[in-house]
Amino acid sequence: MFITRIENGTMQLNLQPEMIEDIFREAIHHLGRNKRKHNISMHLEDDLLMANMDARLIIQVLVNLINNAIKYTPENSNISLNARRVEDKILIEVQDDGNGVLHPDQLFEMFYTENNRGGDTRRGMGLGLSLCKSIIQSHGGTIWVENVTPHGACFKFVLDAVEVKLYE
Repeated sequence: MFITRIENGTMQLNLQPEMIEDIFREAIHHLGRNKRKHNISMHLEDDLLMANMDARLIIQVLVNLINNAIKYTPENSNISLNARRVEDKILIEVQDDGNGVLHPDQLFEMFYTENNRGGDTRRGMGLGLSLCKSIIQSHGGTIWVENVTPHGACFKFVLDAVEVKLYE
């Protein structure tokens, strides 16, 4: 299983410096038709934010997080992708203005789905967020979720920043 290969270190990561803006655009491009029913925006502190990553895996994390926001928020909800530098890390956020999450400490457990202790076929298998956690941890990062006031959820993860050197 894919998650097992990541967790036991047998999956080879193709780590390269990548522009966060490009990764955001690629993730949005891979979303399904339901993206049209929501307002998806990007906010980057700096156009030159870069992080070391396996791009295809981080795009998968973003697609999973955005699709969850689409699934658990009403039509016309706002979903924002945010990125900023925090010391030697890049903090990436996927925030929505839905109802928030009931059990933030359990969301990343395998087979857990919100409003349902075990996965079922209608709501999904409960593997998406567990996969996201495994991918981010394989990159040496951390991932978590916070409820947003007055309502909504914000999934956050950090990756190692790449120093951009501009030549004069």
